[in-house]
Amino acid sequence: MTQIKNILFVAPHADDEVLGCGGTMAKHAQNGHKVYVAVMTNAHKGDPDLFSEDLIHTIRSEAKDAHELLGVAETFFYEFPAPRLDTFPAYKISNELGKLYQKLNIEVLYLPHRGDIHKDHTVIFHAGLVAARPINDCPVKKILTYETLSETEWAMPFPDEVFIPNVYEEITTFITKKTAAMQCFKSQLKEFPHSRSLASIEHLAQYRGATIGKHFAESFALIRAIQ
Repeated sequence: MTQIKNILFVAPHADDEVLGCGGTMAKHAQNGHKVYVAVMTNAHKGDPDLFSEDLIHTIRSEAKDAHELLGVAETFFYEFPAPRLDTFPAYKISNELGKLYQKLNIEVLYLPHRGDIHKDHTVIFHAGLVAARPINDCPVKKILTYETLSETEWAMPFPDEVFIPNVYEEITTFITKKTAAMQCFKSQLKEFPHSRSLASIEHLAQYRGATIGKHFAESFALIRAIQ
């Protein structure tokens, strides 16, 4: 019998988690794990002139549809002010994530890559990592970071910012679910050659798969694993 694991995917913005981990999310769910998603921001709170309440409602509705398709048990939406998290007290984000880790007894944690071009991703990475410190009976045993198309590949080409994967998850039988989930985000999808397109998602998954001799894969950078 599959040992139940509680797994949390932390997304700075809705769709980051599907772009980076959609196949892995579906795979975990099929393996009998409890999969949760935390979408950390509400862009209307950060810039109401650029992001209307209606748009946020649409994106969150799209996220729920995508998550249902992938087998997500529950999605949590937070109200932190994108796109200006770099001006917001990060400890408040850490506090909320820490409460969520404890509430759900999270064992495996996926965070955005800290070197992404969008500073919201950097803030969420650091806040999520602070919340997962191995103290005070924190349940998190494994932490990985994921790459987000249209954020990770556009980051600065400096050694301490580059995404260097060292964990690969084969998603050959889940690539169609990943692309179907991304199709739910009609407000966010772009046409190729934009990196946030269905073709780009498949191309990256093929490249990551070829790296390990498989047809499709997603890649991650391991931060910590407690055995």
